[in-house]
Amino acid sequence: MEPQYTNRLVHETSPYLLQHAHNPVDWYPWGEEALGRAKKEDRPILLSVGYSSCHWCHVMEKESFENEAIAGIMNERFINIKVDREERPDLDELYMNAVQVMTGSGGWPMTVFLTPDLVPIHAGTYFPPEDRGGMPGFPKVLSVVSDYYRSHRGEVGKMEEQMKHALRQMAEIIPSQETLSEKLLSKAFDALESQFDPIYGGFGNAPKFPSSMALSLLLRYWKSTGSKKALEMVDKTLEKMANGGIYDHLGGGFHRYSVDGQWLIPHFEKMLYDNALLSRTYFEAFQVTQKERYRRVGEEILRYVLREMKSPGGGFYSTEDADSEGEEGRFYVWTRDEIKGILGKEKGTPFCAYYGVGQQGNFEGGASVLSVASTLEKVSQSYGMTVADLEKILEEGRQKLFTEREKRVRPGRDEKKLTSWNGLMISSLVDGFKLSGNDQYMSAAKEAALFILQETRENGLLMRVFNKGKWRVKGYSEDYAFFIQALIDLYEATFEMRWLKEADELNKRMIQQFWDERNKGFFFTGSENESLIARSKNPYDNATPSANSIAVFNLVRLGYLTGEDSLKQKAEQTLRLFHNFLNQHPSGFTQMLSGLSFFLNPDEIGVIGSKNDPKTKAMLKEIYLAYLPNKILSLRDPQEPIEENWFPFLMEKEITGVPTAFVCKRFTCLPPVNNEAELRKILK
Repeated sequence: MEPQYTNRLVHETSPYLLQHAHNPVDWYPWGEEALGRAKKEDRPILLSVGYSSCHWCHVMEKESFENEAIAGIMNERFINIKVDREERPDLDELYMNAVQVMTGSGGWPMTVFLTPDLVPIHAGTYFPPEDRGGMPGFPKVLSVVSDYYRSHRGEVGKMEEQMKHALRQMAEIIPSQETLSEKLLSKAFDALESQFDPIYGGFGNAPKFPSSMALSLLLRYWKSTGSKKALEMVDKTLEKMANGGIYDHLGGGFHRYSVDGQWLIPHFEKMLYDNALLSRTYFEAFQVTQKERYRRVGEEILRYVLREMKSPGGGFYSTEDADSEGEEGRFYVWTRDEIKGILGKEKGTPFCAYYGVGQQGNFEGGASVLSVASTLEKVSQSYGMTVADLEKILEEGRQKLFTEREKRVRPGRDEKKLTSWNGLMISSLVDGFKLSGNDQYMSAAKEAALFILQETRENGLLMRVFNKGKWRVKGYSEDYAFFIQALIDLYEATFEMRWLKEADELNKRMIQQFWDERNKGFFFTGSENESLIARSKNPYDNATPSANSIAVFNLVRLGYLTGEDSLKQKAEQTLRLFHNFLNQHPSGFTQMLSGLSFFLNPDEIGVIGSKNDPKTKAMLKEIYLAYLPNKILSLRDPQEPIEENWFPFLMEKEITGVPTAFVCKRFTCLPPVNNEAELRKILK
């Protein structure tokens, strides 16, 4: 059946934009056609920003954008522009700042009304189709904003100037002259401890997000201070999350967040970046605690990503939707009767007891989200069986339910590939390879890296989005930073120089495009990106790290590996730029605080020996298994020439003919060692 309406979004590749291609709204993509028409006709712009797996974006579409009467008002009074926030994070960040200035909060769908000069005059998030719960209905908002724009031009002009000033002030950051100190880490620990939920783990109340970067910072704090409380906070959170409904107990991987404070009922979308960051944190926790469960969860995440998110041509898709068949979570939930029907009553009953599936359910319509509701010991005692027998029933049950679930209609998948998120995933796969030796992880990491290197560059510049055979949008600083990090990680796992050379070259490009010579630090948009009304440095570590935070790590690592001291100086200048933020709001800058720890106390570790020598491999395995968050690792193979000025740490070391490891901690060098047992001792 032919759709009744088709608008310009039908020519786009973004799944989010294509979802709106048959709305009665006369949508435009962001671009010269829409912006030029707004100026020519002196019409305000309605900018709607969201992403393909956003539940409330779908709700607003069904209620308002598919409503012919509402669409008629939009088309008559506005130039309507749809933006995928994952394709254009520069627009998302700029106008989200405006939403927060105007309303005190933010979120998606984001709805911003702009003048033809692209200055916000009114903003919000979700609007209902009629007045509801104290919120004005969307038709009323449309009429009021349009009328105000036409009849109060003087006030609109003043508002434009005020908003421009506010957005530019938000973007203006002045470097601090304060001494960089680890005292900031103690301040961050105090802030996180005050927000910590001692019963269920995590920080704050519902909705509760998996704060992987905060947990990684706490592990660093434990490493440097021995704080038992910091480790307990991490342990509690990772255990509760892995037991909760936020974790997919059948297929692996984490959902976006929990709508409650207990990690029980998730918002069901699965994001590539969440799973990349969380797998790294679980791997780090395994290194610290040696709890096999943490490594298993990390690997289950990787297997989920390789199974469901890996594209045939290399690289990884962005998200899986929360909804299937028009219902949120339908793909993932079960009733007690369904489970007993598949597993049989004898095995299904203890399975339901362990995973908290009651007759009434914990979700909508009597269905349940699986979560670990009891212990193996309690359930096995209740049903008169051994723990080993129960574990066998649970394993068999998970496999059967997973097989049955695969017959259901899957949630939609956003198949665009983002350079930045692929960078995060490559790093996670490298971590998985280091801890497990599973070549599948390394193969996938290399394939994704080569895909980006070979397919995503245009005149030497990284591109951001690949979808349906097309690259779109020139890369932002986060695309460079995350991918450079991935390339350095690949070097540390393979010691193949090609990865390090590419990282160094892209880092030079990043500095050339994004570095601020006046106040230092990296702008989010570069000299090759579209110019907007304000240019920020996007300092906060939000759902993903900021580009500046990851750049600190890259600059320090490359500075030591290449011998370029100017790179380490740029890392210090970046930290000084954001020092006041770190001091005043430490919990919003957890990745950058980890970068501060790295900058202040790097551990240089080098190995001289053939990559293929079993003794070299044994020592590298010890390094990989140890929790060394501040390590800078290099290897010199006596049989291979070294680039001029590269690896200054190893160039001065004596080659003895026996594989040898050299370790310097906190700028103090320890005696060289040539066997893994001695190395294990000094790495602790």
